[in-house]
Amino acid sequence: MTAVMCGIVGFTAEYLDPASARQTAKAMAELIRHRGPDGEGYYADTRAALGHRRLSIIDVNGGGQPMFNEDGTLVVVFNGEIYNYKPLRAELRRLGHTFATDSDTEVLLHGYEAWGAALPRHLRGMFAFALWDRAAGTLFCARDLFGIKPLYYYQKGACLLFASEIKAFLAHPAFEKRLNEARLPDWLSMEYLPDRETLFAGVYELPPAHTLCWQNGRVTLQRYAAPRFRVQRGRSLRSWAQAIGDALADSAAAHRIADVEVGCFLSGGVDSSLVVRETTRNQPAVQCFSVGYREEKYSELPAARAAAAALGVPLTETTVTAEAFFDANRAIQWYLDEPMPNPAEVPLYFLCKTARQRVKVVLSGEGADELFGGYPLYRQAVWAEGWQRMPRPVRRALAALLPGCGLLRRGAQPRWQRCARANYVFETPQERDKYLKRSPNTPEPARRCKPYFDKVRSLDEPTALQWVDLQTWLPRDILRKADRMSMAHSLELRVPFLDRRVLAVALGLPRRYRCTARRGKIALRAAAARRLPRALATNPKRGFPVPLADWLRQDEYYARVKAKFTGPVAERFFDTGALCALLDDHRAGKTNAMTKIWAFYCFIEWYEVYFVEQKPPIL
Repeated sequence: MTAVMCGIVGFTAEYLDPASARQTAKAMAELIRHRGPDGEGYYADTRAALGHRRLSIIDVNGGGQPMFNEDGTLVVVFNGEIYNYKPLRAELRRLGHTFATDSDTEVLLHGYEAWGAALPRHLRGMFAFALWDRAAGTLFCARDLFGIKPLYYYQKGACLLFASEIKAFLAHPAFEKRLNEARLPDWLSMEYLPDRETLFAGVYELPPAHTLCWQNGRVTLQRYAAPRFRVQRGRSLRSWAQAIGDALADSAAAHRIADVEVGCFLSGGVDSSLVVRETTRNQPAVQCFSVGYREEKYSELPAARAAAAALGVPLTETTVTAEAFFDANRAIQWYLDEPMPNPAEVPLYFLCKTARQRVKVVLSGEGADELFGGYPLYRQAVWAEGWQRMPRPVRRALAALLPGCGLLRRGAQPRWQRCARANYVFETPQERDKYLKRSPNTPEPARRCKPYFDKVRSLDEPTALQWVDLQTWLPRDILRKADRMSMAHSLELRVPFLDRRVLAVALGLPRRYRCTARRGKIALRAAAARRLPRALATNPKRGFPVPLADWLRQDEYYARVKAKFTGPVAERFFDTGALCALLDDHRAGKTNAMTKIWAFYCFIEWYEVYFVEQKPPIL
């Protein structure tokens, strides 16, 4: 098997000079060299060019890309792993296909010959790939079910660009780099955009579980899978715990496959502890990694140490200082492509850096909360669902009596407003708009999420919120930072919870086994109780705490932020007086405005890197 955690790039046009196109593809791939420092490959003809940067994990001496079928009419570049490639290869052989390699990449070529655009429905794994059909003049791209691996595209006339990261487009002469300023208000409210658009005008993200087909200058997107919650009744909690454990064990076994050493992230929480526990079945002394701070109340290191001791695994610790945190942010915004003000990405960056010094592959626990009901928002949704049984006029009256109570205020709203993560940074659009230089003429951010909620009107509120998170929050926040921070250090990050078989179990869980008003991940914790020491199975969810609020009150870091808030980028987009007042109020302890301050600060640093300096920071 050839696992290729890497970067892919390419483009199409009405006519290309192959030699020149090959050089352009090489320049594009060079900008994402960090995704694949172990090798490169390129292909170009008069209509298309493809490029590939390789991080060798399996079959480290073979499996070069781009890869061709027997007659050279199909060419593919691929980022990811297909876990069921062996049964697929056997099936394709029965259909008469001949294989030249022991590679999951080759399965894509013959699978496309056999099944065409239905190919992704057959795949179990994490992937983004682009397949050029020379005979038909068709470019076919696909992204995995969860959006674990990224893929972006940009069209200008008959020219279509695609890449694993947006920054690769900077090397193509057809790319016009412009800020998508109309979406800045949405981004400020949510810290990501919940749809296909990005903060680069004209650049789109291929959504999870979608294919893209380009032919004769026309782009067509098609969804190939749509997970649906279908509750299976009549099973006990014990039975569900067994099913979850079995599915995770099967997934973890597939994710362990590599010709290099595999490590694990370990925070001490139930999700990462379960992943480590399954990994130790075949790799007892698996190297584990954790990150924290000198400020112990924010650090997960004590919990990670206890978990490592209970599981009998070695632990490598990383401690992030305030100075390192701020110094790294500029590079982090470069790697992210789009600004992301979630402070958790910074410790993740350092965690990945440390892990890469010892291993090439790590397993992590992302996705467990979305699948099994772990977020406090889901528990709040259980409460809100009961609140909805009261007459709407009564709810509105109570919300008016206590306007400072966010739960009551949201309880009087329709579901798409109440449940959307559009108040993640700012409670209301009005609160946000007072910082903007130009008054936005855009819908309220929650309306961007309404189409998702409209598709699941029949589901109960917590389940609907879970489904929307799987389409938006998970790929555009959680998985984006996981991919970028790991790939920044040429580290492959695998996520065993995000697997078709684990998903199938999660979609059948009754709501009462996912979350109640007081408890989350009920069935998952029951599974953990059968496999982990009791202290680990019952550890409360901590998130990824960061002492940033405290650091922003210290003179050195207050001054750093103040300089940005009074600089030319801030002056262009924001009311600098309002920004400084926000910062001063936070420093004085009048409010905790960390999330808002960091959002503005990250946008400014990102804009400086991509639009002012127009080059990557010194890394």
